[in-house]
Amino acid sequence: MRIVRVIVMTGALLVGAGGAVEAQQPRAVPESRQQITLSFAPVAQRTSNSVVNVYGTSRQQLPQNPFANDELFKRFFGGDGGMPRERVQQSLGSGVVVDASGLVVTNHHVIENMTEVKVSLPDKREYEATIVLRDPRTDLAVLKLKGAEHLSPIEIGDSDALQVGDLVLAIGNPFGVGQTVTQGIVSALARTQIGVSDYQFFIQTDAAINPGNSGGALVDMAGRLIGINTAIYSRSGGSMGIGFAIPAAMVKVVVESAKTGGKSVRRPWFGASLQQVSNDVAEAMGLDRASGALVSRVFEPGPAADAGLKRSDLILAVDGQPIDSPDAFGFRFATKSIGATVSLKVRRAGKELIVPVKTAAAPETPARDARKLGGPTPFSGATVANLSPAVAEEMSMDVSSTGVVVTEIDPGTTAGQIGFQKGDIILAVNNQKIENSRDLDKLGRERFWRITVNRGGQVFTSVFGG
Repeated sequence: MRIVRVIVMTGALLVGAGGAVEAQQPRAVPESRQQITLSFAPVAQRTSNSVVNVYGTSRQQLPQNPFANDELFKRFFGGDGGMPRERVQQSLGSGVVVDASGLVVTNHHVIENMTEVKVSLPDKREYEATIVLRDPRTDLAVLKLKGAEHLSPIEIGDSDALQVGDLVLAIGNPFGVGQTVTQGIVSALARTQIGVSDYQFFIQTDAAINPGNSGGALVDMAGRLIGINTAIYSRSGGSMGIGFAIPAAMVKVVVESAKTGGKSVRRPWFGASLQQVSNDVAEAMGLDRASGALVSRVFEPGPAADAGLKRSDLILAVDGQPIDSPDAFGFRFATKSIGATVSLKVRRAGKELIVPVKTAAAPETPARDARKLGGPTPFSGATVANLSPAVAEEMSMDVSSTGVVVTEIDPGTTAGQIGFQKGDIILAVNNQKIENSRDLDKLGRERFWRITVNRGGQVFTSVFGG
């Protein structure tokens, strides 16, 4: 679970507060002793067959012992000197069956770097699973069970209808002891600043969530999935009554992408940068509190520009859902489908207006032309691509950036050992500007490397060789 000191369960995490929406059905409190002694058993029985155990295994070949072929070494230590030839890493978590075809949703951190995945059902059936979609930006992944039948998919509910105080059950497999069910309430909604994923908008609950609960179900009293348990806030590694779940609204988006055969999630592009509203800005704008998402830059062409949004516009709501922060906007906008029209409530020059925005996919211009670099260069082991709005969105980077970006680093390679990082933008090599990924790929054997890099807005130059 993720523990977020906040603890991420293999895990869970802590976030900021947001607004709640009006309930679709009236709530009621117990009015008699008979009502107080009612059981959660019917809800648990209806949903527990949908929650599974997920086992992930990664096998990495270790470099051969340099003395392995030495006769004296073999004589004393035998074979390869008793040294293991591979490293086996394992992870344990939970998952939820969301489709009768065998689709299971879990946390990305449960199966991250895993090459062999198995799923065990509550009735002890076990299946091999393929990873059909990884989405680290939401910390979700979708698996497909091989040859599974007679499954019990859970109904995905409406997380937007939740209210603070609603009863919930958390179902998972903590510590590998078998399935457990814990009960609690929704403690808060729209929690942000947790750091578990790119989309910070969590359901907070006091239902006990422990190691192994990651990827398990948070269900409402109708037995519907309203969240995927992901992280906890903890100082000890155990539950302290502060757990976090990814809302079902985002789970639906990821699952639908997997159903349509997507290997990744295609999300709408807004085409503008947003910033948090400070108390000073709120006072200057005549607001009673610091809330909303302030437009700091609009990129042309793009959906925001096409809709007529301007710098200093304050976004207050998306399709009627209140927006307290840029994180809240990012979550709400990311759950919309490409090609849809989204209604934004905007405050401009002291007046409120409704601005319709037609969503679109981020353009991949220029083409990414991804290349894995090798040879005797400092970049050996790095994959680089031309930076476009589409690549910038995928990597959660400023869409105004241009150039060649490092998209992956193979562990143990020259690029990783030197210190290159995912997201580094290569600006120049030996004072020659790098225009595209082809320029880096054409670099020959040099004795001296002077490399200029933009890392998170900070530009620095490093020298290698000589």
